[in-house]
Amino acid sequence: MEKKSTLNIGGMHCVSCALNIEKVIKKMNGIKDAIVNFSTEEATIEYDSKLVGIKDIKKVISDLGYKALEPDELNEHDKEIKKLKLFSLIGIILTVPVVVISMLIEIPNENYVLLLLTTPIQFGVGYHFYKGSWNSLKNKYINMDLLVVLGTSLAYFYSIYTTFFGGITFYEASATVITTITIGRLMENISRGKTSEAIKKLIKLQAKTARIIRDGKEVEIPIEHVKKEDIVIVKPGEKIPVDGIVVDGYSSVDESMITGESMPVEKKKGDEVIGATMNKNGMLKIKATKIGTETALAQIIKLVKEAQQSKAPIQRIADVVVSYFVPVVMIIAVSSLLIWYFVIGQPFFFALTITVSILVVACPCAMGIATPTAVMVGLGKGAENGILIRNGEYLERVHKLNTIVFDKTGTLTKGEPEVTDIIPFNNDRKKLLMLAAIAEKNSEHPLGEAIIKKALEEKIKIPEPKHFQTIPGKGIVTTYLGRRLLVGNKKLLKDYGVETEYAEEKMKTLEEDGKTVVIITFNDKIVGIIGIADTLKENSVKAVEELKGMGLEIMMITGDNERTANAIARKLKIDKTLAEVLPQEKADKIKELQEAGRFVGMVGDGINDAPALAQADIGIAIGSGTDVAIETGDIVLIKEDLRDVITAMQLSKKTLSKIKQNLFWAFFYNTAMIPIAAGILYPTFNILLPPWAAGVAMVFSDISVVGNSLLLKRFKPF
Repeated sequence: MEKKSTLNIGGMHCVSCALNIEKVIKKMNGIKDAIVNFSTEEATIEYDSKLVGIKDIKKVISDLGYKALEPDELNEHDKEIKKLKLFSLIGIILTVPVVVISMLIEIPNENYVLLLLTTPIQFGVGYHFYKGSWNSLKNKYINMDLLVVLGTSLAYFYSIYTTFFGGITFYEASATVITTITIGRLMENISRGKTSEAIKKLIKLQAKTARIIRDGKEVEIPIEHVKKEDIVIVKPGEKIPVDGIVVDGYSSVDESMITGESMPVEKKKGDEVIGATMNKNGMLKIKATKIGTETALAQIIKLVKEAQQSKAPIQRIADVVVSYFVPVVMIIAVSSLLIWYFVIGQPFFFALTITVSILVVACPCAMGIATPTAVMVGLGKGAENGILIRNGEYLERVHKLNTIVFDKTGTLTKGEPEVTDIIPFNNDRKKLLMLAAIAEKNSEHPLGEAIIKKALEEKIKIPEPKHFQTIPGKGIVTTYLGRRLLVGNKKLLKDYGVETEYAEEKMKTLEEDGKTVVIITFNDKIVGIIGIADTLKENSVKAVEELKGMGLEIMMITGDNERTANAIARKLKIDKTLAEVLPQEKADKIKELQEAGRFVGMVGDGINDAPALAQADIGIAIGSGTDVAIETGDIVLIKEDLRDVITAMQLSKKTLSKIKQNLFWAFFYNTAMIPIAAGILYPTFNILLPPWAAGVAMVFSDISVVGNSLLLKRFKPF
């Protein structure tokens, strides 16, 4: 049986740790796939539970020297930060006097004092480096810890030798490097924590308690104890704790934290409400329909978490580079030592300084975290703007779209008929609407519902019809004030011998505009016509206009007839329309576009359009606040605002730009700093990079990458 589990991983110090854990897990029997994300400190593992269990996976990770915890266990991130804070403080307290004594003042028995101060730094503060390198050697892989241990141990033990046998000591190098890198890891952990703020904000939205009716009494219970069908009472100013349906009360609800819409939404009996939204001014009684992990908010949190654990394609390139980088650096370090000492003839102290500097400056962490940190922030910003992106791959690719195909009904249009035209032939508009509403009062037909809705909006009183008869496919026959009232199409009027010739021109105008025409006759005379159509969503025209302005080819696909499709397309200024396409044929149409070399995005409602969404290079599902199409689209637009397609493309472009900046600076840093550390500037400029400066430079590169990624937090849709 195939399962998917997430484990929190504690004790990872760099991206090499994550890569090596991933490699080892993938070698286990029964493992389908594994992704270990250094930035989120999580492993996502797909496995056959008949062949391997989660306990086996946790044991393998533990044997590698890391802590593997399930999500309901304590998260190691906070513990790691506390530990690094303590180590950093001890390191600073001991390193400052080491540097002062080594470089600024002379004291009696100086080297013995330095040995006394440096030893707890080397083996106490630096313990986690030794532990990490021992685990790496034990499991036959090389990580960043090994570079630090080799460099600082060389400096430390060489200094002990010269303390007792004479020569220049190197204590300040090992002390400053260990303390600097420990402080750097602390800062990096804190910064990486900030990249997950979107998740934390979403989790904070959840209500902690709910007030429910049990045995006829109001009781307040923890949110975890609410059951389906419970009646939840929400007072003004309180959060709605679960997804549900209003069974009593009237209020306006602020849904901005889920949908991004600033205007409160009115809620009455029968309306759906979303957990974590804010009840504004009236009391509501809600029947719980979705609880715990089923709620819209829980699904959003799950999707964002899964996305942040994924890897963007560009990350895989960086992973390959990092896996080869550490062994190459070790070869360069050893070669430099041998060349400077044996070939060029510099003192051993000089050659050792260069070796330590190379080992310290060459940490590949900046390369490893360049992509995931930017992806995490990008996905978080998407969630904040009501755009759920399934993983880093889609975030990276969506800006490449050159063709977008929109479904019509429910995507570009509202998906429900509305009265658009009321044309009386006797100049009495309200009476015409009233007559139509009388006939449709007991009808359940969508066109009839649209007429009734319009009459109620205009506060028209609707008398009860008499002798009501529905004629399928034609309309309704009834009587009012003792006279026959017909509401329907031309077929109905033909059956009753009513002449339609003088109404034909106006009817044709409405039909050419893609509208359904309802004819109203009273006492066997046409008194007017009503046009009904599925109207465009508020921002459809603007979204299409902006996408065309970006150079994209925009198409519309629909199962509707060609006349209606063309009418909608004209309003949207869409040049190409695919009409009368069955749901199962939509995917074929997308495939044809792809075979013609187009990179296609399909935008649909996430249910009827599922095959087409799956076929498209990027499937964009129009979600809703109460039922996010989690399993359908690569991207889900919660707000149902088509302008968010543009926002997703802008965010993709901005995120990829940050990734490229990060990778450029990370590669540039290592490419530039390793030769400098190797002494390339020494013969000409007499410049040598001391180990402490190498440590500072390495830490700065990591923090600059995280900091650059965090600048994405300032992203705003253009």
